[in-house]
Amino acid sequence: MNKVPTLQLEPVYSLLKQQELNWQSLLEEIITAFDCSTGTLHFLNKETNLLQVQAHKGIPDFLIPKLSTIPIGKGMAGIAAERREPVEMCNLQTDDSGVARPAAKETKVEGSIAVPMMLEGKLYGVFGIAKPVPYDFTEEEITELNKIGQAMSSKLIQSS
Repeated sequence: MNKVPTLQLEPVYSLLKQQELNWQSLLEEIITAFDCSTGTLHFLNKETNLLQVQAHKGIPDFLIPKLSTIPIGKGMAGIAAERREPVEMCNLQTDDSGVARPAAKETKVEGSIAVPMMLEGKLYGVFGIAKPVPYDFTEEEITELNKIGQAMSSKLIQSS
């Protein structure tokens, strides 16, 4: 099975315990822990109800403007926010469901997941990670990603 060893998650949880959290470093640790190549982190702007990018890795420069602000319900991150549950694709390159935006295919990633950052029923943001190969995330991995999202939400509450 594709179980993520707890050892690989220690750097992620270690960062989440720090007083001052570097969101870019956290995203990079999550990407590494799940053997991914690409990722994004968006926080929900409560005034505009839009997802605003906070960190990203492995995204081509020309795509940054397209992913800097995401409406709820648009693309994988927006749909994960709307549904308040992870949205995944085994192969983003062959998706014809309309969930992945056309520009997302330009990342050249395949196995991908967008995870809402939820705590006590409230949405705080969405983070997504992806692999350059087709991949289905396991139930164990999805459970861990949800836990990380809860911890990130808790950290956002503490810092506000």
